[in-house]
Formats: sequence, C-alpha cells, structure tokens
Amino acid sequence: MSNKAAFKAAMIQMRSGLTPAANIDAAARLIAEAKSGGADYAQTPEMTNILAANREQLFATVVEEKADASLAALRELARKHALYLHVGSLAIKHNERAVNRAFLIDPQGDIAARYDKIHMFDVDLGNGETYRESNNYAPGDIAVVADLPWGRLGITICYDVRFPALYRALAEAGATMLTVPSAFTRQTGEAHWHVLNRARAIENGSFVLAAAQGGKHENNRETFGHSLIVDPWGTVLADGGDAVGFVTARIDPMLCDRARGQVPAVGHEPAFARPTGPR
Repeated sequence: MSNKAAFKAAMIQMRSGLTPAANIDAAARLIAEAKSGGADYAQTPEMTNILAANREQLFATVVEEKADASLAALRELARKHALYLHVGSLAIKHNERAVNRAFLIDPQGDIAARYDKIHMFDVDLGNGETYRESNNYAPGDIAVVADLPWGRLGITICYDVRFPALYRALAEAGATMLTVPSAFTRQTGEAHWHVLNRARAIENGSFVLAAAQGGKHENNRETFGHSLIVDPWGTVLADGGDAVGFVTARIDPMLCDRARGQVPAVGHEPAFARPTGPR
C-alpha cells in the first residue's frame, strides 16, 4: 500500500518489429537509460515482444509463458536494475490462440501480477484499415490491481481505455495509478489518444501511465506514439511525441488525495435504473 512517497516513472516508447530478441534488446537499452536517470518504475508498451498482424508470422514465433525467452530476459532486467518493470504486454501462446498479457515484475525479478487484455480490438476504421484482434487472441475476463510501494496500480491494455467502467472498478478497488500501455493506430491516436487518457485520469482522480508504440513498423502498421503520464487533475506531465525513447515524470501520490478531495467522484455513484434497449 501507499507510503505517500513520490517516485519517478518512465514510459518506454518503442517501435517493435517481428523479431522478439531484437525488440527486447531495444527495450533493454531504454530501460537501462531510464534507470540511470533515476526511474523507480518503468513501463513498456503493448506488444513489447512482437507486433505482427499476420497469423502465420505470429504463431511461428510466440510460445507459452513458461518457455518465453522475452519474459525471462525482462525479469532479469528488473532484477539487474532493481526496479519495478511493467511489461505493457507480450504475445503469449495460449491453446489455439494467444493472449495479450501484461506482467508486473518486481525488483527481485519475480512476477507480481499478470493481466490478460479484456477488450479485443475488432474494428473497421475505413480506408481499408481493419483489425480483428479476437481472431488471434483470447480475451481475459479478470480485472487486476497490484500493490507498489507508492500505491495501488490498475492494469489495463490499449483498447480497454474506451471502456470507462473498467477504470472505475479499478479505482474503487483502490488504484491510484491506472496504466494503459498501447499500440494505438495513428488514425485513432490523432483523434482520441490524449482525450481518452486524460478523461480516465480526471474521472477517477488517478494518475494515468501509458507507454506507447510509435512509428512505422516492420509489418507496415503505423502507431501513434505519444507515451503519456497524466496527473489526477488531467494535466499531461510527459508526452513522448513520435520518437523511440522514453519520458519520465515525478509521481506524487498525494495529488490523488487532493484531486479526490476536490471532486470525490469515486464512490459517489448512486444506484439507478438503466433504460431498456431499443424495441
């Protein structure tokens, strides 16, 4: 639980390709730089190990969690640098599909929490841009919080950010930091990324920590970047822009107490009758 001390968070912005070892090497360099800059907690984006839409490419590469070399390397990095390493997600083989799974790794290299992405990105954006995440990935069905020395972390991934009920549930479970590691498309990112992350922060009086993929990837997909750290009043403390790298900010848990004291929306929702659907 929180001791109300401030800490330094780093959002690692990547441009993952089709080769997990190369992606993890790139992440390792940035994590080491962030630690040298004083980071106590570092977060990588969604699909840290591979960004592949093609089913054959994906399943020729992914393995079960216990055999995953990317996860083993990331656990060693957390131990080596003695920091909390939040792996935004890895593609992990799971039966006939994969899971989009986040890991929180503690400074001893142990896995403190896992979360499987609940909301699948099944959309038609127009101009030929179509995604069917559920074709390759099985959705999770459990919301997850984890305790850090500075407060409680609510763990989500990317498309989850469009479903505010999840974040309210995490806040009501004590989360003062909500995480949204992502691989947002450029089209949706330009329109919605900043406003969605700021809204989740404001309505829950919580920090939002959102590491992102950014740029033109090896599989020709383009992601938006702009890794964000947002405070509980909705102020953007750090924005990663378009470049591979990382951004940091000081996280003061007392700001959550202040924001929730000013606008105590969490816990203020009365029961109400829902309207019926169309007939």
